[in-house]
Amino acid sequence: MQLFVNDLTVIDFSYCCAERGIVGESWIVDVLLEGSLNEMSMVLDFAVVKKQIKAIIDDAVDHKLLLPMQNDTVSVEVSSHRAGHELVNFSAKQGSYYLQSPSCAFAKIDIKQIDIAAVKNYLTDIILSHLPKNVQGLTLNLRPENIEGAYYHYTHGLKLHDGNCQRIAHGHRSKIHIYKNGQRSAALEAAWSSRWQDIYLASEADRMASSEIELSATAMTNLTPDHQLFSYFAPQGRFDIAVPSNILDVVDCDSTVELLADFIVRQLKQQAPNDEFKVVAFEGVAKGAIANG
Repeated sequence: MQLFVNDLTVIDFSYCCAERGIVGESWIVDVLLEGSLNEMSMVLDFAVVKKQIKAIIDDAVDHKLLLPMQNDTVSVEVSSHRAGHELVNFSAKQGSYYLQSPSCAFAKIDIKQIDIAAVKNYLTDIILSHLPKNVQGLTLNLRPENIEGAYYHYTHGLKLHDGNCQRIAHGHRSKIHIYKNGQRSAALEAAWSSRWQDIYLASEADRMASSEIELSATAMTNLTPDHQLFSYFAPQGRFDIAVPSNILDVVDCDSTVELLADFIVRQLKQQAPNDEFKVVAFEGVAKGAIANG
């Protein structure tokens, strides 16, 4: 007997890619369970699937930075600065990233490359270990949203957030709709998608001096004038990151989707003050904010 739940959840995360750098991503999760019927004549109660399996997936990968531990571009060490924190050094084609975060902000996966197949196998093993004995099979389907039009991948962190959005390197794959004088503009959408493709979005208020940043000894030796440094304290701990300027956009606000939508409107108004704009900015799948100006 099989039981399925489509659109169980969406995982929003970032991952290390040797070619693209730190990439924000959003995948929709479908679940198919196979097993014998239990004493309630069910394979598994839908409430358990929706609550327990979603919680397992969220705890494993959601709002985390996924690290391919078999890839030579990534190294991880226990932080010498703070208990319960780890230091990550990551060298990509675009440049080197350096981070410090609480350990819970990273998912260390024993693979060479982060992709759908690898994450699916990783999650399948974790979930199966938590399911009752009558469930013998689990098939996960991880899929990006089907987007017609422009979209971008971005990574950020929200220091004021009480939940896992506070983690300094989690991200999203997001579409954007921009209206100019009531008409949707594919050109403006494409321009912003190009500007923010595989970008790290940092807040100017979080900028940190090199004398105050907390990174690995390797990072401190290899930082260049091209790196920009950011840090903040949040409920889970201290977060630090060094990002190359070529894949960074520093905004004059926090990077919530509400303020990012407003930021885009303000940028558009600077270029065309006599025009009216509406920006529908998405944060991952099926959620976002609207700003007008």
